[in-house]
Amino acid sequence: MTAIRTRNLTKRFDEDVIAVDGLDLRVEAGEVFGFLGPNGAGKSTVIDMLLDFVRPTEGDVTVLGNDPAIDAERIRRQTGVLPEGASLYARLTGREHVEWIGRANGATVDADALLGRVGLTRDEADRAVGGYSKGMRRRLALAMALIGDPELLILDEPSAGLDPTGMREFREIVRAEADDGRTVFFSSHILGEVEAVCDRIGILNDGHLVATGTPDELRSNLDLGGTISVDVARVPDDLALDAIGGVEEVTVDETTITASLTDSTRKIDVVSELDERTRVLDITSTGTSLERLFETYTSSEREELPATDDELTAARIGVGR
Repeated sequence: MTAIRTRNLTKRFDEDVIAVDGLDLRVEAGEVFGFLGPNGAGKSTVIDMLLDFVRPTEGDVTVLGNDPAIDAERIRRQTGVLPEGASLYARLTGREHVEWIGRANGATVDADALLGRVGLTRDEADRAVGGYSKGMRRRLALAMALIGDPELLILDEPSAGLDPTGMREFREIVRAEADDGRTVFFSSHILGEVEAVCDRIGILNDGHLVATGTPDELRSNLDLGGTISVDVARVPDDLALDAIGGVEEVTVDETTITASLTDSTRKIDVVSELDERTRVLDITSTGTSLERLFETYTSSEREELPATDDELTAARIGVGR
């Protein structure tokens, strides 16, 4: 089943402000979908339309097979939402928050189990939220979103305020929820986090969906190069690797030589050049970073790039070219 589907989804706030423009988006049930975009791209407006907080100017949208304009209450009962600015009450404990939301939704809640699931201990659950760190507040808000066993999780900047350990634990929670059959749709500006946990990503810019697909699909379509690191027995006195076409930057760390490339096909030239001048011990090749993909798809040249999964497939096999 398709968990989220939009067709030509458009939101105008007036004649001069188009927040979302002709969005065609598909999120399959059970997948983790990362929704990326710079500030002001329209991500929050899309989420508001999915939940019927804002009505679209044009186009269609379905969430879990329902139209938000008609079945908003049903959608909200089946959806757990973690907003970026989740409101919490300083005098209530974490446990009281969870029990309160459970009662409001008619759901039976094991507060200790749910709070433990997001990394809050029993002692922390009994503390007033006014004494929580920002990261603890995000964990509590995530626990509240999980109440009622939702089919869909919509998370807006879910790891804001978390330290690296907390971010890793958050990724584990998200993957566990997806493995349990839930669909996870989340927006984030932390690109490494998205790449680590998402099955697919969508990039929104100026209200337009400029790319969808897996990170590997987007990389293979653009072929932006990547890096190659070569461990050698001895670093040659004069590397001169930057004389190879497509080599952008060369760095040396003891006996490891790393070359950044704009053309991935030149990796073999780098290795061949080093093999002629020294003994190659090991080779590590990495693709284009998600950061560079993001910058490319949100650049002024984005109109020339394939935007959808179908267009990416066509570009790879030469259809329609």
